[in-house]
Amino acid sequence: MDKDDIYESKVLVDDLRSALMPTYGDYGVVIKKAEGCRLFDVNDNVYLDFLAGVSVVSLGHANQVVNQAVVDQISNFGHLSNFFLNETTSKLAHRIASYVSSDTSDKGKVFFSNSGAEANETAIKLVRRYGGGQRYKIVTCLNSFHGRTMGALAATGQPGKQMPFQPLPPGFIYVEFDNVEQMRDAVSDPLVVAVMVEIIQGEGGVVDASPGYFEEVERLCKEREVLLVVDEVQTGMGRTGQMFAFSHFGLDPDVVTLSKALGNGFPIGATWARTSVANTFVPGDHGSTFGGSPSSSAAALAVFDEIERRGILDHVVEVSDYLRSRLIELDIVHIVSGMGLLLGVRLKRPVAKEIVARSLRCGLVLNALSDRIIRVAPPLVVSKDEIDEALAVFSKVSSDL
Repeated sequence: MDKDDIYESKVLVDDLRSALMPTYGDYGVVIKKAEGCRLFDVNDNVYLDFLAGVSVVSLGHANQVVNQAVVDQISNFGHLSNFFLNETTSKLAHRIASYVSSDTSDKGKVFFSNSGAEANETAIKLVRRYGGGQRYKIVTCLNSFHGRTMGALAATGQPGKQMPFQPLPPGFIYVEFDNVEQMRDAVSDPLVVAVMVEIIQGEGGVVDASPGYFEEVERLCKEREVLLVVDEVQTGMGRTGQMFAFSHFGLDPDVVTLSKALGNGFPIGATWARTSVANTFVPGDHGSTFGGSPSSSAAALAVFDEIERRGILDHVVEVSDYLRSRLIELDIVHIVSGMGLLLGVRLKRPVAKEIVARSLRCGLVLNALSDRIIRVAPPLVVSKDEIDEALAVFSKVSSDL
């Protein structure tokens, strides 16, 4: 990029930022087009996207099957209201339930919203309603991330994110992730109605649990008659090689939340609950003007179709094993955590932010979660050739650090 391009880009970036609240640390790049695993900026630079819109565009940018499904839907109607039923949204609810529930006699019910935070807000309200005013406390894990709205932020076990917005809604107990003893003590509180967990702590550093942890958490929940809520906002829709990450551990949750990849870029969130829990909501308890949008629902149905038709889950298993094995070969890499195509690259030195900045200049999009951890989460359709291309950049930019 020559000096004139740099100047023009800075002017454009400053102009675009001027009307936006300063809530995001953007990369200072203006994108004009995206396709598959690649982004194209206004200066015709090309980037290999190994963040996938933060695990959103799992089927790749501008996926034509998903886009066409939306076009077909909005040619009839794009929005109604929740005073009317429509087949598209109902079909999606059944599709989600078919993957979530292992109980053939009770497939559960779904509430639709617009985002992961809203899906988790729904879960929080639902389990409190289920507690009937007698039980209301929810156990969550330190280092977790459940969203930035007030209820979801209160559930998030990160004091640094909570501090500026105190006082937050009460009723949450925080325990160390992967600590069975602390979980056992917490669910012994008679006021606890639910445990809310992520299978992988994504935003918290791509943190895994030890073998047997989730099975023990589920056992404790059943023993104490406490609901198990699984936050699949980042891990759901195939990112770990199963449609939902809890399936790796044979779990049978009472409530599941999802969003992000569900719409492949179209805004949608969903909260599934077994029927005995879902039916504690009554008309007027909860709502969302745009929740269950027929257009976003059409996108999500197309996402399910594409995952099944293209064998995406098997592909994720294959390429993720390849990606993990190649990453661990790099001199700068200490260990690799996570599952499938949600990986945390832990470095030997605190140079994650420098690697991410250098990678961007070389056409590779990554995300630094801390000074030592880089999140790698490409679209699920990524090829081995694209992995090789990305790792060549990663190796080059980290070679002297």
